[in-house]
Amino acid sequence: MVDLIQKKREGQALNKSELAEIINGFVDGSIPDYQVSAFLMAAYFNGFDSKETAILTDLMMHSGDLIDLSPVQGIKVDKHSTGGVGDKTTLVLAPLVAAAGVPVAKMSGRGLGHTGGTLDKLESIAGFSIEMTIPEFINRVQKNGIAVCGQTANLVPADKKLYALRDVTATVNNSSLIASSIMSKKLACGADAIVIDIKVGNGAFMKTVEDAVKLGHTMIDIGVQMGRKVITVLTDMEQPLGNAIGNALEVQEAIDTLKGHGPEDFVELCLELGGRMLVLGKVAKNHDEAVKTLKNLISSGKALEKFRTFVESQGGDSSIIDDPDRLPQARLSQNFISPKEGYITHLNAMDVGLASMKLGAGRDTKESSIDYGAGILLKKKVGTYVKKGDILALMYAENKEAFQNAKDLLHSAYEISDQKPTKKSIILKTITGND
Repeated sequence: MVDLIQKKREGQALNKSELAEIINGFVDGSIPDYQVSAFLMAAYFNGFDSKETAILTDLMMHSGDLIDLSPVQGIKVDKHSTGGVGDKTTLVLAPLVAAAGVPVAKMSGRGLGHTGGTLDKLESIAGFSIEMTIPEFINRVQKNGIAVCGQTANLVPADKKLYALRDVTATVNNSSLIASSIMSKKLACGADAIVIDIKVGNGAFMKTVEDAVKLGHTMIDIGVQMGRKVITVLTDMEQPLGNAIGNALEVQEAIDTLKGHGPEDFVELCLELGGRMLVLGKVAKNHDEAVKTLKNLISSGKALEKFRTFVESQGGDSSIIDDPDRLPQARLSQNFISPKEGYITHLNAMDVGLASMKLGAGRDTKESSIDYGAGILLKKKVGTYVKKGDILALMYAENKEAFQNAKDLLHSAYEISDQKPTKKSIILKTITGND
């Protein structure tokens, strides 16, 4: 192991047997944390080439359970987001894409810090269960074309151990390590093709477009070398996605979107990602045709009916679709008022996400509990002209003490000036592999 650390420290590439020795030894405990930490730091500074990155992904993918989706007919297209504020995309995309005939078999995660988790949002629906065996998961996809669950304990254990170590050794932000972490999980879940939504901005993990482009190409390279089609879409996370931040609030916004009444930026993102998924799933010839199909599925009500089927199949109370008041609601609410007149020129997604967490909608640690009804509903976003005293946002919480901390963060989140900002698309760049 010392020789391998030294080799990577000197910037040399490692072959498959050398990388296998490190990954397998780390998983079975024969190589100690301190040596893997040294290796990670050497890799952080010197990087991996595309071949090493693909080998690393493959080794991590095969370190535990693999889900065989071959019994499910059709091309299985997965979608992954690198995490953002107000990102309830899976709640709309999964039923929408499934309604178009592309099977969606998705394993999702929980929220931590300023970013929300899909599983927490779904569990705000009474009775909804994300717990199921792998055969049950596959059966639901076969029957309904859709299922969402939590990751099994033995899915990609190498990634769990590596990420925990990266987190405490300041070696998280490396494109090869990030890409292999994400792709190993997607591939272990049986995906034939993958659409990756890479969030960019102050509320995202990737802060610059340049870094996100590099990550996007790294993921596509892994796909090429492992026989999978991958498309990466870079999307703006300078301000929150949509208007709702918080679990039940985001479920309600997802339902509204499936009814055809979603916020403009959120609808734009869902159509972009969904369109790419339909083309990869070969149910549409091109992106324009795919988007037209998705719009028809929303206007006809078929996407909403697929959402109803999805909720009921996993034990959830589907009456929330027709009666949103049945979703969890916070006991208290308070307005956040504009301190002055002008155009909203900036709305810091990170601060809004943290404010929502202070209200009870998120977790400080993995062990923290969350309040499903807590959160923030944005009434005004970037580009809007406001007057002093206008309501910028509504805050929801169980305890009035939570409002002050959230207010302080919202004050720093909003920037208001005389200059009207230039409107921009939420889609920054799409990398199809042909770029």
